[in-house]
Amino acid sequence: MDPQAFARVFPLGSHLCREPMPTMSEMKKDMENLKRHGFNLIKLQENWQVDEPLEGHYDFSRYEEIIDYARRLDLAVYLGLTCEQAPNWLWRKYPDARMVGRHGLPVAYEAQSTLPADGKPGPCYDHAGARADMVRFIKELVRTLGRYENVAVWNTWQEIGYWPQGLVGDDVCYCEHTLAYFREWLQSKYGDLDGLNRAWHARYLDWSYVQPDRGHRVLPLAVEVDWRYFMDNVQIARVLRTRTAAIKEADPLKRPVFAHKGGVAVGAAQDWVYARCHDFMGSSCYPAWGSGHPWDDGHVSQTGRADRYMALHAEMWEHVALTYDYIRSCNERGRPVWAAEFQGGPVSTSFHKGRVPSPADIRRWMLTAVSSGVTAISFWVTRAEIMAPEMNGFSLLDSTGDTTPRFEEAARIGAALNRHAALFGQPTRPWADVAIVVNEETHAFCQVLGQGGENLHYSVRGWYRLLWDLGIPVDFVDASELEAPYIAHYKALILPFPIALSEAVAGKLARYVEAGGHLISEAAPGRMDDHATCNRGELSPTLAQLFGVAQESFTMVREPGDGRKWSPQERTWGEYLEPAMLEGSGALAGWRARANVYIETFQCQGSEPCLRYGEQVAGTVRAAGKGQAWLLGTYLGHSGAAYRSAETHALALALLARCGVAPARVGELALRKRVGEGQEAWVLLNTTDHDVTETVDVAGWRQAEDLLGEPLVREGDGVSLTVPSLDVRVLIVKR
Repeated sequence: MDPQAFARVFPLGSHLCREPMPTMSEMKKDMENLKRHGFNLIKLQENWQVDEPLEGHYDFSRYEEIIDYARRLDLAVYLGLTCEQAPNWLWRKYPDARMVGRHGLPVAYEAQSTLPADGKPGPCYDHAGARADMVRFIKELVRTLGRYENVAVWNTWQEIGYWPQGLVGDDVCYCEHTLAYFREWLQSKYGDLDGLNRAWHARYLDWSYVQPDRGHRVLPLAVEVDWRYFMDNVQIARVLRTRTAAIKEADPLKRPVFAHKGGVAVGAAQDWVYARCHDFMGSSCYPAWGSGHPWDDGHVSQTGRADRYMALHAEMWEHVALTYDYIRSCNERGRPVWAAEFQGGPVSTSFHKGRVPSPADIRRWMLTAVSSGVTAISFWVTRAEIMAPEMNGFSLLDSTGDTTPRFEEAARIGAALNRHAALFGQPTRPWADVAIVVNEETHAFCQVLGQGGENLHYSVRGWYRLLWDLGIPVDFVDASELEAPYIAHYKALILPFPIALSEAVAGKLARYVEAGGHLISEAAPGRMDDHATCNRGELSPTLAQLFGVAQESFTMVREPGDGRKWSPQERTWGEYLEPAMLEGSGALAGWRARANVYIETFQCQGSEPCLRYGEQVAGTVRAAGKGQAWLLGTYLGHSGAAYRSAETHALALALLARCGVAPARVGELALRKRVGEGQEAWVLLNTTDHDVTETVDVAGWRQAEDLLGEPLVREGDGVSLTVPSLDVRVLIVKR
């Protein structure tokens, strides 16, 4: 398949194989079967350990045979690298290329296969020799396989990250090569030791002494915050840029280069960094690998068994929609959005086999992904896994046979999406009116703050769930891009759990408001600065001025029913306020919302109360320039999934309405759109526990049809349709 032609379709793919490979005849048969069913893409995962078993001895013949056969079938190839599965000779050649854990022990694991975890954590590519050999191998691979024009896209990293805690039981990497790079980065950030010492409140006199904390406990210290930021955003990014540059230099056709995450880092901005290292970013998606967060109402950990509606709904809103709204947002506008690995069969981990996806599951997952802007779906995998850690799992096909109901449904939906490739194969999801701000400074601090990281994650996730329930489309924005021209598009920005902020970020938020935006912040914005140091007054000075407040009190509040989802055990009497609902005041009079985690109260200094805790002010609003700044004295986002109440949802809806943000709904159905020239796709999601029949207004549209050919009843300007509970229908309308 011509890569240019490939770019004009909705790529529907399946991962064909990984080590150990099935026989060539089995793979060719599976390719023929995929082609017959309308798939237009196969994924191959190369393995450095297998492909260069002796230094300088390459064997790409199997890939060449598969790619050439795919070419004859007019199938495109998506080829992913697995450089973490390094060859044995590399470890012997560079024994000091091993990663080193926090406690000083080298990582001894040398992956001989892609399981577990695709060879992670692999060698340390801060080692110049190991990095040079990796680059040499990548260029040879790309020069060899790049001769085939049906190779359509390259992937630099099979699920970005090292995953050290689960695989080797320790953080990485503390080797001398990475520490040298860390010091080099610190010098570029702070300029000199004086700058570093001022920021860290330290007294270093020689750069050689500067290193991350190695104590038994991880503490919220300035050095640890910078170290976490460095490893997540600088060290990994250099590896990604190195691989991207090697591919682009060696590829004669200059095809797109991307990478994908195993899942998005909710609350972090590292995915924006990784996206800028490539042409675009993607993510894996295994919806049935879990069913929510342990703090969620009714979670399986609280009841001992999964509730069908709650579990399937969590798969839909969190594992699919949130994932791809995040990935879509982190990519530059107009870039593809790839579901780079999409669950095709039962999750299988050792002797624990999960639910076999039904056609309804496949339809729900695929069409929900489409509603979040996905432009390509590649299933993991075509045929059942053969290695014990994932025995007989994940696949569209079983271990034998040429079809399954889930395979047929994936093919049917893929064919329908490709009939409208101009809508679905391109980034046609419109901008949302509201965005959630994520800030890597906050994330790096919360990672090392006891209970911080979980609360940040839960607040961001909870705000997304609130907006999902209200039928309000949402984007995410990275705080580092707050002065980009596109930010002015947003009517409102939401700032969740903003406990640590730099004054630089605070200034950008203030300028957004003054230019006409609405900022909604949760409690204690800038309680800490970006170097893990408390701000006097317990608020960012810039934001205290923007919101027009001084802090009066900041006190923990109990959970309803003496719950212990996020609350630490009290040390003595008087630490907690009793469970409370905050009452709306002024602009929010008549509404109320639950207080979560803390209640912060304020003295108004040019602002007006909008929430009250008894007689105290627990929320304010202030006009600033052309916009408004709203400060909520609690963590409202937690109510998105825990201690949920209609009252909190109603207040959130009223607050957003005052910022000019309205739901996109057709009755009980949430509405998401893909907008093309002269045509649109209206994705209608029924997230309720009952079937819903609604009439959709299609006035001004010449033609309306169901994507999958389901019956529609049109009477004048209305189309009547029924969407079953936890299902999705897509209406194609044309001028």
